[in-house]
Amino acid sequence: MCPITLCGMYGYDQNPGAQQQMGGGYGEQPLYPEPSPPSLADAVRAFTTGSLSAEDFQQIFATAKVYCPRGDNPGFLALHNTQQPVIPMFTTLKELRSYAGKESKYFVITGAEVIDLLPTGYGFVLDMEGDHRMVFDAKAVEQMVDFAMRRMYG
Repeated sequence: MCPITLCGMYGYDQNPGAQQQMGGGYGEQPLYPEPSPPSLADAVRAFTTGSLSAEDFQQIFATAKVYCPRGDNPGFLALHNTQQPVIPMFTTLKELRSYAGKESKYFVITGAEVIDLLPTGYGFVLDMEGDHRMVFDAKAVEQMVDFAMRRMYG
């Protein structure tokens, strides 16, 4: 049985017999297709326009793929020509390529891994060249870490 947060969020039914009653068994098409979780790009747009709460954004961000430019050495590339150092990250490979070029090196991690691995004192910016650029300063990152810890450990 799946946790209640995933059940309600992604349309799973907690009643194990419901699949047989509703169709959707092996070889059958379900009566209602399972909705896809929103993409990180969609979540960024929704959050920046105020139609998505911070908590909902963070839940989507935690499981989403984040594209990070990289240099020759492992790790994040940071921009230091800002008020606080920030690390550029992108919601899609297309966004990364428009910023760093087609031949640029990159790595892909989840948002949860970003929060776990980001150096103390650094923020990050999502989609620097995009229409819905989002900047998270070091304090916002600390709040995201606190939220993740409360979610994980209560």
